[in-house]
Amino acid sequence: MPAVSSSSSRALNAILPLVASGQAYEAHQKARTFASRYSKSEQYDTAIDVLFQSARELLKLGHQGSGTDLTLFLLEVYESKGEAVDDESRGRLTQLIALTGSSGSWRKTIIDRSISWSAKHGDCPAGDQDLHHYIGELLYKDGAFDAAEPHFLASGKRDSARSLANMMVEWSAAGGAPGIFALRGTLPYLQNGNIVGARTFISQFIAQVISSRPNLLSPLQTSPLPVTPTSEITHTTEPVLNFCQLAVLTCQRANGDKNKVMRESWVRLCGTYQAKGGVLATKETLQEIATLYFAIPPPRTQPDNPLGAMISSMLGGGMPGGGAPPRRMLSPAVTGPSTPGLD
Repeated sequence: MPAVSSSSSRALNAILPLVASGQAYEAHQKARTFASRYSKSEQYDTAIDVLFQSARELLKLGHQGSGTDLTLFLLEVYESKGEAVDDESRGRLTQLIALTGSSGSWRKTIIDRSISWSAKHGDCPAGDQDLHHYIGELLYKDGAFDAAEPHFLASGKRDSARSLANMMVEWSAAGGAPGIFALRGTLPYLQNGNIVGARTFISQFIAQVISSRPNLLSPLQTSPLPVTPTSEITHTTEPVLNFCQLAVLTCQRANGDKNKVMRESWVRLCGTYQAKGGVLATKETLQEIATLYFAIPPPRTQPDNPLGAMISSMLGGGMPGGGAPPRRMLSPAVTGPSTPGLD
């Protein structure tokens, strides 16, 4: 039987033997009764201990419904107390999430509520970075790639970007052009202003996909091409992979409307690859990135020619018509890990 604190020992000594003897329903009810009593008298830490240990033992024995219910109650007490996100409060939840297992919707319910709590009581409005990373890794190992993807992106940490890249390479091996999967990591990181994440992701993705599919390496240039003293690109036979690498490098050197060379480089880059057709031809995300990094305002109405509209906006023309929503811009550009939320 787990060790218990003195303040919660009376309750747990009545609850845990019931779990061990197979009386899950009775244990669940007692845990709720004790925790409610402690919470109402504002003995939040005691209520948390009772709920955590009871839920953990129930989940260990496969009682997902009862364990999930107590975990959700635990999160309610977190809210009542105003529990901050730290290693201890997060650690309770990661243990319970891992024990819940992948069957049914129990784990997703706990994950959603945990992220919501961490967004409210932590430093990141999208939810705690470490919690997102843990969940992403857990789902990745379970093969739930589509469920893991948003957690790696929301985490934004370097380790998350590497794991996302590895996962996307595995995912692409099951079918589909690698470039599609490269875009799914590169563009969202750029949209979030996370240059570090985007650079880490595409570097890892290119290294792994070339290792597993060496035929993607261009016969015209088999060694990496240095672009700056600290940056290089790997020329591949798939245009979208080349675009992703060049897009990150261009955004990395952006500085709103102050760096005219990079603004023009971005427009030319998008024009070159959009002219090839395919997945990049109608990517509205590229206009969002143009606004965010290069202060190129979006067209006021939906254009028939996105590239022409982008060039017109850059030159100060703009499109006649209705108003545009407030623009989100990075100024100056994000180039290092000192930016909040970047690990």
